[in-house]
Amino acid sequence: MSINTNPEKIKELLERGVEEVIDKSHLETALKSGKKLRIYYGIDPTGSNIHIGHAIVLWKLRAFQELGHEVILLIGDFTARIGDPTDKEAARQPLTKKQVEENMRNYKEQASLILDFKKTKLKYNSEWLSKLNFEKILELASHISVQRMLERDMFEKRLKDGKTISLHEFLYPLMQGYDSVAMNVDVEIAGNDQLFNMLTGRDLQKIYNKKDKAILTSQLLLGTDGRKMSKTFGNTIPIAIKPNDMFGKVMSIKDELIGGYFELCTQMPMEEVNQIKQDLQNQSTNPRDLKVKLAFEIVRQYHGEKKAKEAEEEFEKVHQRGELPNEITEWKATKGEYNILDLLFETGLTASKGEAKRMILGKAVEINGQTKNDWQEIIKIENGIIIQVGKRKFLKILPKN
Repeated sequence: MSINTNPEKIKELLERGVEEVIDKSHLETALKSGKKLRIYYGIDPTGSNIHIGHAIVLWKLRAFQELGHEVILLIGDFTARIGDPTDKEAARQPLTKKQVEENMRNYKEQASLILDFKKTKLKYNSEWLSKLNFEKILELASHISVQRMLERDMFEKRLKDGKTISLHEFLYPLMQGYDSVAMNVDVEIAGNDQLFNMLTGRDLQKIYNKKDKAILTSQLLLGTDGRKMSKTFGNTIPIAIKPNDMFGKVMSIKDELIGGYFELCTQMPMEEVNQIKQDLQNQSTNPRDLKVKLAFEIVRQYHGEKKAKEAEEEFEKVHQRGELPNEITEWKATKGEYNILDLLFETGLTASKGEAKRMILGKAVEINGQTKNDWQEIIKIENGIIIQVGKRKFLKILPKN
């Protein structure tokens, strides 16, 4: 496959949703030269879902792929067990090999919603990191100073707060950095929170392979509630969830995030995206209408036009007309009656009884259309009762017999 050197495509690749490029002029020249580059993105399987924040970088990887370059998706099955200290106010709990294997079980399937795996190399960094002996680790460690490590914001904050910094956390940037050496890459791409680790890899690549590795960092996507996107906050949007759930989650984002989501999470032309941003600033368009457009576009990307239309219709049916969804998950009871807190928790409608109580007190729980406000109520299980929690969770309860 020949290399595409179209200047407009290269410009968008280097600018859209990009936070920083090191060294931009060098990378731009290389892309226009027609030389085939080797680009990689590494993702640690600390959780089982790839969300649309990760997807920003995957779409960049695909853009390189479409220009004809060699792309590598690296699964950090070894580094995930160490734990990236980036932005962490306390040391991560180490993951076992079994936990990591379970988390990454469906990573290729999820990433294939974006990448063409006929043209993608899939690698695992345990292939080389697990083979490093202590002598090699000492050699790597000689290339980075303690002073440089302590310049990292989260380490400074932990020292100030009297919190522990474990030695293995110092080793993480070296491990990620060594990935660049092992694969001898030309470019690494990731979110801008990974810049320190990427710079370490740039230094090691220069030392070991005598090559200047370019770095491209993407802007970070905020979660649906405006905080950092994190499974801890429950504000992520996984790329492999059902179309109706994806549509609903996009509709729940804060209005001020709409423009950024259009730029980072869709492939719409930037002319249209900039017009949307202008309309938002001028308050000439209803934010809700733009969110419907955004939700449709994101669902269409991952599930196709038909599913996107169905998800939009379902959302309007449930949230505008107040009707029940077409499909409601069923749950079979094991008893004839339940305390309402037990029922909400055992069915999985809430993550805890405490959350169940808060939802009831917040008038966010309905059974057969009636709002519940007594968290001590006993619910008798009758055939086909419908429970609704919040705006998007519905469940049909089937009796024991």
